[in-house]
Parts: sequence; C-alpha cells; structure tokens
Amino acid sequence: MAKEQNKQDRYKMLTETPVPQLICRLAVPTIITMLITGLYNSVDTYFVGQISTQATAAVGLAFSVMSVIQALGFFCGQGSGNYLSRMLGAGRKKEACDMAATSLALAFIIGIVMAVLGNIFIEPISAFLGASETTMADTISYMKIILIGAPFVMAQFVINNQLRFQGAAVYAMYGVLSGALLNIVLDPLLIFGLHMGVAGAAWATIIGQFIGFIVLLIGSFRGENIRLSPANIHFNVHNMIELVNGGAPSLFRQGMASVAAILLNRAAGQYGGDAAIAGMSVTTRVMMLMMSALIGFGQGYQPVCSFNYGAGLKKRVKEGFYFCLKVSIVFLTVVGAVFFVFAPQVISFFRNDPEVIAIGAVALRYQTAVLPLMGVVVMSNMMLQSTGMGLKATITSSARNGIFFIPLILILPPLFGLFGVEITQSVADIFSFALALPLAMSELRKM
Repeated sequence: MAKEQNKQDRYKMLTETPVPQLICRLAVPTIITMLITGLYNSVDTYFVGQISTQATAAVGLAFSVMSVIQALGFFCGQGSGNYLSRMLGAGRKKEACDMAATSLALAFIIGIVMAVLGNIFIEPISAFLGASETTMADTISYMKIILIGAPFVMAQFVINNQLRFQGAAVYAMYGVLSGALLNIVLDPLLIFGLHMGVAGAAWATIIGQFIGFIVLLIGSFRGENIRLSPANIHFNVHNMIELVNGGAPSLFRQGMASVAAILLNRAAGQYGGDAAIAGMSVTTRVMMLMMSALIGFGQGYQPVCSFNYGAGLKKRVKEGFYFCLKVSIVFLTVVGAVFFVFAPQVISFFRNDPEVIAIGAVALRYQTAVLPLMGVVVMSNMMLQSTGMGLKATITSSARNGIFFIPLILILPPLFGLFGVEITQSVADIFSFALALPLAMSELRKM
C-alpha cells in the first residue's frame, strides 16, 4: 500500500506541480551533477597545468577518448532514461525495468570492448589524435588508464541518467558528487605527492568515477526507483530500437564533440604547436563548465517534458520549454559577459604561459560572445529528444560539434591560420542556433 502511494505521489508531483517550480526543484541537483562532471576534467587540467605546457596538451589530446566513452555512456543512459520515463508516465513499469537493465548491461559490454581494443592500439590512436614527440609519452600514460576504467565510467552515466529521468535527481547528484570530491583529493596526492605525473591524474579520475558508480548503484535500490536486475536484461529488437531513438541524439552530440576535439587539436598543433593545443584545451574545459550548468538546467526539464508528454499533458511540455528558454538566455548573457572581460585571467589560472594565455583568451572571448544562443540550441534539443522526436533531436544535437564545426575546422584554419582555429566554434554556434530554432518551433506548433 505504501509503495503504491509513493508511486501515486511521484506521478502527482510530475503532472500537477507548477511547471517552473517543478523544473527548478529537479534542476538544482542536475545542475550540481553536471557542474561536478565538468569539474572532473577541469581539475585534471588545473593540476596537470602545474607540470608543463606539454602535459596540459597531452591531457587535452587524451580527452578525445574520454569524450567517446562519455558519448557511449550518454547514448545508453539517455536512450533508456527517455524511454523508461515515458513508460512510467503511461503506467507501464515492466517495460521501464527491462530497458533499465538492458541498457546498463550494454554499457558494460561496450566499455570492456573499448578498454581491450584501446590499449592494444594505444600508440596509433595517440598518433591519430595529434600527439607529437614531445607529448606522445604523456598522452599514452594518461589514456591507457582512462581506457581501463571505461566500463565503470559508462555504467555511471547510465544509472545517473536513469535516476534523473525517474525524478530522483538527488540520488544521481550524490553519486557524482562523491566521485568528484574523491578525484579532487586524489589529484594533488597522486600527481605531486606520489610523483605519478599525468598518470596520477588519470588514476584519480578513474577511481573517482568507480566510487561514483558504486554510490549510484546503491541509490538505484532506494525509494521507488527502478530495481536493476539481470533477469530484466532483454536484447530484443524493440528495446534496441527505442534505445537508439532516445539515445542517438546524445550519441551524435557527444560523438561529434570527440571528433571535433580531435580535429581541433590537430589544427591547433599544425598552426600553433603545443601552446595552441594547450590554449584551446583550456578554453574547451572552461566552456564545458559553463555549458554543464546549462545542460544541467535542461536536464531538470527533461523528466518534466517526457513524463508529461507520455501522460498527454502537452501544455505543460510547452510551458516548461519557454520557461527554460527565458532563464537560460538571461543566465548565459550574464556569465558570458563576465568571462569575456576576464578571459586572460581565466586561462592563466590553468596554465600561466604567455603564449597559452594569448591563444586561449582570444578563443574564449569569441565563444562567450555567442554563448546566449546556446540556450536556444540546448533547450530545443532537450525538448525534441524527450518527446521522442529522434531525427530532429539528432540533427540539433550534432549541429554544434558536427554538422557545422567539422567542415568549418577544415575550412577556416587554412584560410586564416591560428585565428581560424580560435573562431571556428563561435561560427559553428551561430549556424547551430539558426538551425535549432525552426526545428523546435515546428514541434511546439503541433502541440
């Protein structure tokens, strides 16, 4: 009886609580979660930046592999989370349980394959990423450890997203927070205390991610959250189709980001050497931190969107979208202005090298100048993905780091040299905004 009452209370919360209030309540833990996730790489960049410019560049190169791991983790997590939230909204818990267990098992399998193949071919992969003679050793040292932890990193993203889509974002926050705090403590201890260098940074990240996974797994067995069980693993056509439909936008967004990072590093190395790679890597981490807050806010909207869409309450879906749009644009305008003014100081915090600062500050200022446009892009993608509009969501999610960025990074640097590298992301963001807005409006009009 108590279990049924709790289930009804959650349904009532998601379908009757005033939309702005509900989104803000759900967004607080997701914003914290995403900021903490962004801190993982920022903390590594900060401490590695105390070693050398080459070490900073090496971690930036290896981050492309971390992006692939995250992309596949988000694919399984967002794909299953979107589906199970709609099923819970429609009262079909069995389908939700099957999807949750199946996607977690798939993430483990993919992670193991990546760990094995990645370490076998680690040298050619490092060369492909753009590692030079001065950065090769550190790139391999960092990347081989990151690959070992791939199964648990991916599993963490899956459970995190599933908890969030069930309206249990607080449990998701606890898991990520525990891992991040451990990472922050271990970084200086392993890098400098035990003199492990970049390998210490990698171990700190992986140990933190593993502990985060354990805490998240425990959280999935609390309250009314779906219980993960091997008995519910079913690799059937239906589950795979739903997983792809819901997860493809995240896979394309994160996957394109990793491809974009590789091309950016290669172009930066060609036109500016190790200092350019380091400068662009720091800029990328800073922008990721700001985008993390935006994505976290949007993730607070996603369960509201998908649950109410599944329950047939489309007016609440639209109300939530416009509320998120207004808040995000105001927030990004203020934050972007601050980082635009203090761009050199921000870059120097990570790596106090005049050449790195000069390159990174220019790139950061151009990117923050167009930052408010990202509110439209991200919220449009969140709404399209959460309502099951897989194709449109995939297009909007892959625009910023794929459809526009990839051709631009191949065109602008040959035309403008290092300046072309610095402005590529900003130009891609403008085009992404122009594409996302009409795609979102077309669906909102149907509602």
